[in-house]
Amino acid sequence: MTDTDAFRAFYCHEGDDVLSALSDTANEVGGFDDAARAHGWTLVPTVATFATPGGVVTDHAWDAFAGRIFDTARHQGPFDGVVLSLHGAMVRHDGTDGDAALVSGLRSILGPDVPIAVTLDLHANLASSLCDKAEIVMSYKTFPHVDMRQTGRKAAEALQTRMQNGRSIRTVVRKLPMLTLPEGGRTDSEPMSGLIALAARIEESSPELLDVSVNAGFSLADVPEIGPTVTVCHSDAQTIAEAAAERLASEMWDARNAPTEALLTPAEAAQLARAHDAVSPLVLADPSDNPGDGAYGDATNLLAHLIQHGGQDILFGALCDPAAVHIAQEAGAGQTIQIRLGGHFDPSFGGKPLSVSAQVMALGDGRYVCDSPMWNGVEQSCGPSALMRIENVEVLVTSAATQALDMNIFRALGVEPLHKRVIALKSTQHFRAAYAPAAERIALVDGAGLASPSLDRLQFARIPRPIFPFDPVTRTYHGDQ
Repeated sequence: MTDTDAFRAFYCHEGDDVLSALSDTANEVGGFDDAARAHGWTLVPTVATFATPGGVVTDHAWDAFAGRIFDTARHQGPFDGVVLSLHGAMVRHDGTDGDAALVSGLRSILGPDVPIAVTLDLHANLASSLCDKAEIVMSYKTFPHVDMRQTGRKAAEALQTRMQNGRSIRTVVRKLPMLTLPEGGRTDSEPMSGLIALAARIEESSPELLDVSVNAGFSLADVPEIGPTVTVCHSDAQTIAEAAAERLASEMWDARNAPTEALLTPAEAAQLARAHDAVSPLVLADPSDNPGDGAYGDATNLLAHLIQHGGQDILFGALCDPAAVHIAQEAGAGQTIQIRLGGHFDPSFGGKPLSVSAQVMALGDGRYVCDSPMWNGVEQSCGPSALMRIENVEVLVTSAATQALDMNIFRALGVEPLHKRVIALKSTQHFRAAYAPAAERIALVDGAGLASPSLDRLQFARIPRPIFPFDPVTRTYHGDQ
């Protein structure tokens, strides 16, 4: 389960700290503040927090963070408008949609006349009820998400328009009967790059269309809201917006069987690593153990093959093993320890623990500030951490499951990723924002972790059926639901 400690461990800012920490970063809050400065708003910040995707959000965390937002809405108004940065795939302890519940709760408190604007991650599993309660709904257009601040500014500008002239703004939503778009909707390749381009052309075709977004959906959530969606935010143009949503939804459905990038086995990845001799590094990425998809982050299959067969000068991370970090801290930097590394959560997903001798190279508190295009300027934490050398591989071991999507997570412990021959990461796509410009080659690996693209290993009980790719589906898309 995802409790308050998971949010506070990654980053958590409350009250006035929200603006001081995030206004000058590549975060949606930076975009909100851009609009506030431009239009003379007085912002009343509540809480900005993030947790690595994992289990359902506990009632305790919900009461702590959503409760603070509700209390602010009740006691610090009246408000002219509300702008929220949400993910769009939060699942509460009872299995219900947390994002929709938050917006619904605010609507109940604020009444029908206070406009609400919402930004979403491109991977939202969007409930149509959220669009019923919030007038303005917009999503990122990039994966990796390098347009967070721009999306925040765009939503805030639409809110300014709504507050200034009072014209009706609404959002149309269409949901497709499928788990996700191919490759999670990565926007640097087809079919998503073409869909995003089409969405931009449709948006530009009419001044009444304020935003057209494509949500790829999040396939590793067992919820009724699962699946890709189109949202079209419009100003008094319902018919135009519905036609736009239907056109784009049809194109999305036609792209459901688009080819995807091949995934190597860990053995094949190790062979590729051994043969790599270019000046720039080879980057291996294992989507199957990506904490950003809710995986455990402690799979060992790829690491074991790299130790045995990958050659020299390899950097691997981040592997989540709090017990190993504790042992390293007790021993101290420079010492050699005997540990059983990784594979503790469920060895059936990604491999069993590795019994290894490891030299503790460096120790740290896990705090770092991102400087890549995604989350630039945002301070994050992976918890107490250790850099360990296991034969030919330097391994970043953390106390919290975290994507090493920014190179500063390694640099905080004194290692420069760009000086390594091979870099192996637990990530699906976000890593490309930082690593792609410097990599000689990128290869994806299926280490058989919990987030493996082989979804038939998982059991779904709450998703709607029929649904692609599990069932024959003849209809092209759902309408408003």
